Amino acid sequence: MENSNLKPFYLKDCSLAVVATGESAYSLAQFREILTRIALSSIYYHFWGERMRPSFVHLEYHNDFARWVHTALHDNVLSERLGIIDPTEFDDLEEVRKLIIELIDERLNEIEFALWARRELKFHFLRSIIIVFDMKIGLQHPSELKAVLPKLPASSIYLHFIDARGRNVQRIDDFSVWLMEYGNEYADLIKKIEYIDPYFLTLTEIKQKLIEVVNECLP
Repeated sequence: MENSNLKPFYLKDCSLAVVATGESAYSLAQFREILTRIALSSIYYHFWGERMRPSFVHLEYHNDFARWVHTALHDNVLSERLGIIDPTEFDDLEEVRKLIIELIDERLNEIEFALWARRELKFHFLRSIIIVFDMKIGLQHPSELKAVLPKLPASSIYLHFIDARGRNVQRIDDFSVWLMEYGNEYADLIKKIEYIDPYFLTLTEIKQKLIEVVNECLP
């Protein structure tokens, strides 16, 4: 569908500025108490921020909470329970917060003694501010995605594929929002993008899958 009134897709890049909340925990009980009142922006960061931190190993746990419980409290049972939480399955982060607290309460009822971390391993609650940069690249037509996607930095993928889900009513990525403006013309591509896991895949893996489905669906 050709329509000169359709807006270009302006690509952007981003970085995360990490900010201390001033809250930290030594014990599982203290960790739980802080979770009941910590800002949702902190929960967001501890689930998603890892994707923007340099890492040369495949992480066993996909959120900071599960990782801390495993490494500092040495509680493999709770870390496994926290580690399988997928925030994309919930309507909002308040539901995620509620589930985390429920899992901690369940675990506290199971164990006979308090779990404490060494002082140097206490959990620091952080939050982040996203800083967006204009790449000065405007896509005039979806066909241009084939050439541009391989050149995009991982941080741009984060902004348009992950962060976007909290910025639009549809709770979907920016690529799909733009493609929807063309009616049903790119319905197949949108469907394939929908199947790409935004949480358990790394940004590099997400980018590769985006390239694959775009090459498959676009001439």
